[in-house]
Amino acid sequence: MPYPDKFYPVVDSVKWVERLTKLGVGTIQLRAKELDDGQALQIVSDALAVAKGTGTKLVVNDYWRAAIVAGAEHLHLGQEDLADADLAEIRKAKLTLGISTHDDAELATALAAKPDYIALGPIFPTTLKSMRFAPQGIAKITEWKQRVGNIPLVAIGGIKFEQSAEIFAAGADSIAVVSDVTQNADPEARVRQWLGLNAEAA
Repeated sequence: MPYPDKFYPVVDSVKWVERLTKLGVGTIQLRAKELDDGQALQIVSDALAVAKGTGTKLVVNDYWRAAIVAGAEHLHLGQEDLADADLAEIRKAKLTLGISTHDDAELATALAAKPDYIALGPIFPTTLKSMRFAPQGIAKITEWKQRVGNIPLVAIGGIKFEQSAEIFAAGADSIAVVSDVTQNADPEARVRQWLGLNAEAA
């Protein structure tokens, strides 16, 4: 199974992790913000317990210490988190590492950390968080895929299922999805659409 899977939902609660594992989602990122160390360890441990034995790879966003203590296998860091993280400890714990990037300087920083994948965003305008960066557009995916070579490239930011074919054609290896699932009127049906795309690629 490639890592991360072509469909890569990002959610903020254990409940969402549970819903998605039951649907057979292969890679899920847990991104819960503003937690203290104890809360982070609790949510990471609970999410790992839910994913255990399901075939789902759980990627922990940001909380690298909690990820190590809880025995996670996969980690994702934003640039600010990357600056504060102990990469030697992360590697020692054998965590895979994905890194967010938004511009050329951040790409250089990410590549220096030898990540297992790189995320580029936002591809389209996103309402979920205020972004310091303008939308990248689809053409940027092609340019960055040429630059990162064999490292998997994850496209993120305002992407809906209807745009997925164009984004994969531009060179993305995976699409990270937030609101297209969590704010969808029928999340289960939407997830099945995305998973059908995975089946076609298999």
